[in-house]
Amino acid sequence: MNVRAALLAAVCVAAAAPLGASASAVEERTCRGSLGAITVVNLRVPQGAKCTLRGTIVKGKIRVLRNGTLKATNLRVVGDVQAENHRLVSVRSSQVGGSIQIVQGGGATVAGNTVKGDIQFFENRRALVVRGNRVDGNLQCKENRLRPTGGNNRVGGTKEDQCRRL
Repeated sequence: MNVRAALLAAVCVAAAAPLGASASAVEERTCRGSLGAITVVNLRVPQGAKCTLRGTIVKGKIRVLRNGTLKATNLRVVGDVQAENHRLVSVRSSQVGGSIQIVQGGGATVAGNTVKGDIQFFENRRALVVRGNRVDGNLQCKENRLRPTGGNNRVGGTKEDQCRRL
């Protein structure tokens, strides 16, 4: 192949690539219903949807959107579990490589997990339970309408505010 043909081939390949599309946007799976023991890159629970995960592996992060519900058991997440304005989040017997962040939503149960980052409950309106977790970072609970309940959490950092006795 001559230089001109090689250059033309390279330009055609570059032009065929999507402009401005990030790998994470392309590799985000939407969850409505249930997922079992499969592997995904990133996972999103859309507005108002319910998602149940059993033995699922997420190589990136999980996002729970407005009025979304996530129920996860035996989950493995490399990144964070993030919920904002959610209806309900339950993460049990799971491994989270990042943090669990539950913000300005409904209720949540975080129990029996290993979390490399922090567990954070900020400005939630319903019952929050945090029990039997191993947290390498901090356990932070601030400005929740109902004081979180639970206990027996082993925390490498600090237990703060509403969670200082848990």
